[in-house]
Amino acid sequence: MSVQIIARDGEPEYAVLLWADYQALLQAAGRQEVAAAVARSPSPAPSANRAPLAQLQTLREAKGLSAEALARSVGISPHYLAMIESGERQPDAAILRSLAWELGLEGWS
Repeated sequence: MSVQIIARDGEPEYAVLLWADYQALLQAAGRQEVAAAVARSPSPAPSANRAPLAQLQTLREAKGLSAEALARSVGISPHYLAMIESGERQPDAAILRSLAWELGLEGWS
């Protein structure tokens, strides 16, 4: 099994592994129904993903978060967050989920 460990501030935060290894772990734990449900669940539509971006700065400010605090909690640089807020960059799905989670937007898990 090949696992990549991603750390933040010197502490392990995420483990990344191959889908087949993940499936094997779930099966060993008796949770194969979860894996099947995840594989079938559609990801949010691209328009649903992008809609909050136009209001990202407004949402952030409404929560009382500085750009630096939000960026660090999501695991990106403040400069990259500024580029997302200005529309210069389109974040990937993982960053979108993290932003939505940190901002308390519903429909993301």
